Amino acid sequence: GPLTNPAGANIQIAGAFSAQAAALIAESLNLLGLPRGFVIHGEDGLDEVTTTGITHAFEIRGGQVTPLTLTPESFGLPRATPQSLLGGDIAQNTRIAESILNGDPGPQRDIVLANAALALHAADLAPALPEAVALARISIDSGLALAKLVSLKRAK
Repeated sequence: GPLTNPAGANIQIAGAFSAQAAALIAESLNLLGLPRGFVIHGEDGLDEVTTTGITHAFEIRGGQVTPLTLTPESFGLPRATPQSLLGGDIAQNTRIAESILNGDPGPQRDIVLANAALALHAADLAPALPEAVALARISIDSGLALAKLVSLKRAK
């Protein structure tokens, strides 16, 4: 998937099933000429930034791949337990998404903030991860993220 993105994205965040796979994907994306991005793997098994512990990240920038270790504290966020991030069936996951987009605090919102922040940082919209978290919070708390979801629902 990330290696054959038909959109020709020049900034990309990709998740991987292991830290070793993330390193290989990052090197491949770099060789394919991706100017900016991250390939990530959470030590808890997530193929995204995790807030339960360590995220292995491989930053692609200017022809170089740099391995990084990210933690919830890197984002200025508290640690979560795996149980606090669990979803469920379609109805429950819909309620969780609506709760997050309505600004309800908690671990599920925090993991969304962390992942959005990494994307904002990759796009050079924030110089550091805590500032990127602040931008993600503004997007949610202002209602802009929910409005975007509503407009996407109408477009289909």
